[in-house]
Amino acid sequence: MAPQRAVRDAMLAAVPSLRAFAISLSRNNDRADDLVQETLMRAWAHIDSFEPGTNMSAWLFTILRNLFRSEYRKRHREVEDATGAYTESLTSLPGQSGNLELQEFRAALGTLPDDQREALILVGASGFSYEEAAKICGCAVGTIKSRVNRARGRLARALEISPGEDFGPDNETLAAIAPTTETK
Repeated sequence: MAPQRAVRDAMLAAVPSLRAFAISLSRNNDRADDLVQETLMRAWAHIDSFEPGTNMSAWLFTILRNLFRSEYRKRHREVEDATGAYTESLTSLPGQSGNLELQEFRAALGTLPDDQREALILVGASGFSYEEAAKICGCAVGTIKSRVNRARGRLARALEISPGEDFGPDNETLAAIAPTTETK
């Protein structure tokens, strides 16, 4: 019973990272939740193929990635919102500049080729090492390093970020939070 509980706990601990990865792949929260649920169900059904002592998260990420790719191939010919009218009706303007910057980042991330975006999310956002990401993607470590480097370069150009630029609050935010001085 104890080994089963440890496996279950390891699977549950990976859920937030799995969900973030699923969102980056599907770009839809509901679809991401479905992917994570299906991943966990498949993992549990095939738990006997998991090698104890190996990285549970990497195994789950591989299942999720393969599931997404399989479903993508099945749905490749489907068109749900050809004109984009429904999608545009669901958008709202951001209330703060941080939201706008996040939207710009998501848009720039969405322009990356799938293999570069996937590598960047695995290494940069999910915290996997280059070696673990290479195993998940089924390619060489050098390929992952190259994909991440190219993705970072493309994002920097798309977001017009220079290497020496300061990351932090913009001038408007700094002015709003700065202490006021009264003169009499």
